[in-house]
Amino acid sequence: MAHTEEQLAVNSIIGEGAEFNGEFKLSGLLRIDGIFRGTIKTDGKVLIGKSGIVDTDIRARIVVAGGEINGNIFATERVTLLASCRMKGDIITPKVVMEEGVQFEGNCKINPIAS
Repeated sequence: MAHTEEQLAVNSIIGEGAEFNGEFKLSGLLRIDGIFRGTIKTDGKVLIGKSGIVDTDIRARIVVAGGEINGNIFATERVTLLASCRMKGDIITPKVVMEEGVQFEGNCKINPIAS
């Protein structure tokens, strides 16, 4: 499936200095540069910036993280942990990329059919 401009646009942003507590459901892309506590569900992509801190379980198609994650990631396509990422939790996904420098404490299961 080819990605269009609309599919790559950020649907929701939790900006630096902002805090959100609760359940966040969306279709599309969520960018977190602030603090998030709760659950995230999307059929799209979750981007966690360097300043982002999430205490949550994430269910998404793609997750790209550069900040701090305390919780589990269930991605149906791919997880990318950038060098600045600090993660405590488990990952279940068909594909994972971890850059040199990632701090990861947990288990990672490469599952071709992530749920």
